Amino acid sequence: MDLVFRDAEVVDGTGAPSYRADVAIEGGRIAAIVKEGAAAGCLRPTARRIVDAEGLALSPGFIDMHAHSDLALLRDPDHSAKAAQGVTLEVLGQDGLSYAPVDDRTLAEVRRAITGWNGYGDDLDFGWRTVGEYLDRLDRAHGGRGIAVNAAYLVPQGTVRMYAVGWEDRPATGRELDRMRGLVAEGLVQGAFGMSSGLTYTPGMYAKDAELTELCRVVAEYGGYYCPHHRSYGAGALEAYGEMIALTREAGCALHLAHATMNFGVNEGRAPELLALLDEALDAGADISLDTYPYTPGCTTLVALLPGWASEGGPEAVLARLRDEGTAERVRHHLEVLGSDGCHGVPVDWDTIEVSGVSAPGLGEYVGRRVDGWATARRLLLEDSLGTTILQHVGHEENVRAIMRHRVHTGGSDGILQGTKPHPRAYGTFPRYLGRYVRELGVLSLEECVAHLTGRPAARLRLPDRGRIREGYVADLVLFDPETVAAGSTYASPRTLPTGIPHVLVDGRFVMEDGRRTDALPGRSLRSNRRAGA
Repeated sequence: MDLVFRDAEVVDGTGAPSYRADVAIEGGRIAAIVKEGAAAGCLRPTARRIVDAEGLALSPGFIDMHAHSDLALLRDPDHSAKAAQGVTLEVLGQDGLSYAPVDDRTLAEVRRAITGWNGYGDDLDFGWRTVGEYLDRLDRAHGGRGIAVNAAYLVPQGTVRMYAVGWEDRPATGRELDRMRGLVAEGLVQGAFGMSSGLTYTPGMYAKDAELTELCRVVAEYGGYYCPHHRSYGAGALEAYGEMIALTREAGCALHLAHATMNFGVNEGRAPELLALLDEALDAGADISLDTYPYTPGCTTLVALLPGWASEGGPEAVLARLRDEGTAERVRHHLEVLGSDGCHGVPVDWDTIEVSGVSAPGLGEYVGRRVDGWATARRLLLEDSLGTTILQHVGHEENVRAIMRHRVHTGGSDGILQGTKPHPRAYGTFPRYLGRYVRELGVLSLEECVAHLTGRPAARLRLPDRGRIREGYVADLVLFDPETVAAGSTYASPRTLPTGIPHVLVDGRFVMEDGRRTDALPGRSLRSNRRAGA
């Protein structure tokens, strides 16, 4: 064999009790599992390298169901932000905004729109236009060597609408809807696993339910799933969840709820209401899953808080409105008094808004500070050309714990890697689950938590040979110490790497070895390869 983990405590991703075993790797796959006390005559596997795993847990690689590494994987071959956590697969194309499919106009617009998430990308060659070409670019990254971890992709509905309709707040014409259907189908054929939306982000938020339902019918036809950032996580959150359940059931489409939180003061203690809504739909036959991150604050861009009408026409139109004193006052009134749709229907509390990153170097003094009112917010939006990222301190710990216990829960970092002081979830989500919520608080057992982070998301993605420790499965594996694993990242030092995760394998190759990042780039794009009627 190539490698054997000797005397590991195997947590296999199913939720079943762990067991002690030797696990052998050959040719990038799990070749043999020999449990302690196996029948007489069953030889222990030998290998060119044996890792003593005494006292350590061996699990499948963690699957980040909500990642924003769309450009980071191309920009940074090291990518320790995820590799050091034990993440072996990231799902990209989230929140309805990413970089394929595009034409020249749409690419320029989407790069500008989500600069706060990924940077503008001046250091990259945007030679792709289709989903398939973007996935090919991942495979050829870094001189053809590949990427640090594997990646899956969702067709971004907001980008598709930007491509076919533009930035206008109106229903799509029949021809435009046909164009969107075609773009979604093409992306799915080329390897996407489903479609995402950002329904508090423009221009995706301009789509009505009938339009979304038609696109979900296409997703369902190809066996994919719909992953919406729905219309409200604040006032009207339960109605927004119900809306997504209803339209996907009408379309016959699987539903995965992105960063399924219950935030803002209006939702404190209301997680049980969400879970009851989910249980009712699940018991009636709906196909639903969700992901969350184990933190209370959220993270987004400052421009995302604006009312949808202020963003019609695209980034340049937003800046023009902000420069106009009368229009800027209307924006302020919607934010501070009415509660804008971009701020989830809740009047903004500036004391909860912390600047996490800026694009313009001259604004660095604002990073780590709370926004002290509309005047400061407006200045940042204008002088940073909408590139400012923020933390929004609006979550509730009891809601976080209740939702992560649910039977269809999975883990997702929603990690924005851009900015001087990003949210610590980008570097800490998965070890924080294992350290704080398993070992320290006992919210989940170790076996339950690993299943949430591995087997359950693999099932949502319909991956036939990942997410579990079984013979013949791909050797995406994490060896960690249950007694010491912990997130190192904090709000003060968000880029600190975790502890207690000595080894991480992607496709049988070490990306983390003895706690250090290797130079291996075994990651590739995973493709659904589905056809109509799947």
